[in-house]
Amino acid sequence: MPSQPSKTLETFDNPTPERDYTIRIRVPEFTCLCPKTGQPDFAELTIEYIPEARCVELKSLKMYMWSFREEGAFHEAVTNRILTDLSAATEPRFMRLSADFYVRGGIYTKVVAEHRAPGWEPPVLVHLP
Repeated sequence: MPSQPSKTLETFDNPTPERDYTIRIRVPEFTCLCPKTGQPDFAELTIEYIPEARCVELKSLKMYMWSFREEGAFHEAVTNRILTDLSAATEPRFMRLSADFYVRGGIYTKVVAEHRAPGWEPPVLVHLP
């Protein structure tokens, strides 16, 4: 197999660091294991961030997400761990991770975690007529 899961997150220079802009990444096939039963948990992750100097490289992100496939983790813990790792690698102005876990025992779980750089304020939202 040519590719292997990895905890390494590669980054590249933000091509437009002078501007606040949003990068949205959907990860529709995230999997980890239930720490109680060992059965697979499935989720769709949405990463939204405003980069500072660095952006996450997508192939390394894919290998990073793959690395959770055989790990047991509670939904809250894995969501916050991923946010911590991504924000440490990219040091964004703002990052939000939304994790929509599919049904387990008749219950859906959504965990949303955020990171804000010290001193960063969101731009004023423009509403067009």
